[in-house]
Amino acid sequence: MRIRRGIRGGTRKLIRLVLVEALHVRSFIEFVTLRPKSGSGPERCRGTERSTRDEGAKQRKIALFMHTLRAGGGAVCLLAIAKGLVARGFSVDLLVLYTSRSDLHLVPKGVRLTNFWRRDSIAALPQLLRYLKRERPDVLLVNSPYPGVAALIAKAFFIRRLSLVFRYPNTFSREAPTRDSELLRYFLPFADAIVTISRGATEDFKRSFPNVSHLVRYVPNAAITPDIAEQAIWPVDHPWFNDPARPVILSVARLAPQKDLGTLLRAFAEVLRSRPARLVVLGEGDERTKLTNLARELGISPFVQFPGDIRPAFSYMAKARVFVLSSAWEGLSMALLEAMACGTPVVSTDCPYGPSEILEGGKWGRLVPPGDWRSLGSAILETLDNPVASNLLIARASRWDAESGIARYLDVIDNVLPIRRS
Repeated sequence: MRIRRGIRGGTRKLIRLVLVEALHVRSFIEFVTLRPKSGSGPERCRGTERSTRDEGAKQRKIALFMHTLRAGGGAVCLLAIAKGLVARGFSVDLLVLYTSRSDLHLVPKGVRLTNFWRRDSIAALPQLLRYLKRERPDVLLVNSPYPGVAALIAKAFFIRRLSLVFRYPNTFSREAPTRDSELLRYFLPFADAIVTISRGATEDFKRSFPNVSHLVRYVPNAAITPDIAEQAIWPVDHPWFNDPARPVILSVARLAPQKDLGTLLRAFAEVLRSRPARLVVLGEGDERTKLTNLARELGISPFVQFPGDIRPAFSYMAKARVFVLSSAWEGLSMALLEAMACGTPVVSTDCPYGPSEILEGGKWGRLVPPGDWRSLGSAILETLDNPVASNLLIARASRWDAESGIARYLDVIDNVLPIRRS
């Protein structure tokens, strides 16, 4: 009886979720017939269209679907993959739920961008379906539950022959539940392959979804590109980076609970007790006010700045004395790898998962327990005094070079293509 009640309860929950989300679609008719209302279709941004579609008629077409062009390390990785696929002769479409026109310069040359102008993934489902039926990509690579669930629903109910690769860029068990992540358990079996970005995160995902563990594959991030070395020597328009008397400690992170920047601020207060220094945090997020208030309470406001989301940040990384990752959890940490690729000494929390894999348990940078601001402060001071050599850090980061990562993604794509043809 308990099993039956559990099944009935789960079924009712699924039906309720699907019905509630159907209300987010602009009209029932649009949802069923896929006929766009006036002005509701996706925008293809000028300057990113290929000159003709006929030229690529015989090319394999790969579509990459992501939240926005500024969605952290996941966005950086997918943009690198898109660029690499174009260089290999693929026809590449980049689909985003929403992105600002000011970010169009981030789209690699030769990639066609389709902007759905939607803040909600399920609301973009009719537009996604129209795209899939019109363009018929060989493979759709989606990043994270948001907007990945919309793509999984599209395959489950509408386009069963679609080859779909689902990429999860974080540690699932540590993420706060959302509507999209709750729907994953129902729709993940419709994926043809699932990609995770560190060995620890891979095992975590398999434990979270044992019924699809056979689909899960660890694929290293396509992280380090030649652009990093080129852009690392760009000048930085910030006076703090030109003052050798006060070394700059840098972090690049969303101002969000996952990044635990409060611990970094408390650790920096400890650093200031021992020597002059400055802290710069590049990023934006909901915790800006909370963090600026904490800096004021700690009495360190004159020595801390939050300049916003500045990209690329490689020149800032290269000119910082220490890069710090204070996260409570990660999937891997693109920012940590990028800082190392710039030759900058790093300090990180030993959070699940990624940093310990990158740093080989502390060989290439100091690791401290998550949330331990005293240990983090001490590690920063020790790194200022005894940094790891830049050439060693660059060599270590090169293990996550974009070319190797793209080759691994191509392996995944090749493995799911026969499903599309059958």
